[in-house]
Amino acid sequence: MAKKLTQKQLADQIKVTHVSISGYENGNRYPDTDTLQRLADYFDVSTDYLLGRSDSVRAQSIIVAGKEIDLSAEELELFNELKKHPVMFHDLASNPEKSVKEFLQYYKMKKMFLEDEEEEYGDGFGELED
Repeated sequence: MAKKLTQKQLADQIKVTHVSISGYENGNRYPDTDTLQRLADYFDVSTDYLLGRSDSVRAQSIIVAGKEIDLSAEELELFNELKKHPVMFHDLASNPEKSVKEFLQYYKMKKMFLEDEEEEYGDGFGELED
């Protein structure tokens, strides 16, 4: 990723001032989303990497249903987990909107049942009498 540029050279490449680059380096300024994307493109890294949200320098590209999709390291991990469950993966791939809505409903129901169980049983010890 090191390109050995001056602040002015980088600023010219991504169309900002060298003062802005200095501010980004010192933590006094933050790039807007367009500038962040230009930085990522210039250095060939993901925006998540620049934001410190991923240790992966680049997003991974995969082909799904004939389309190339860039995934972060976390998204790729989730994708690989989903592939271990072919029925769920197929349903999600064939009708993502419906599948996600169903998943959220199941999640809400599970959460509701777990909350009910906690209220009903408390911490598991019940009341103690002297």
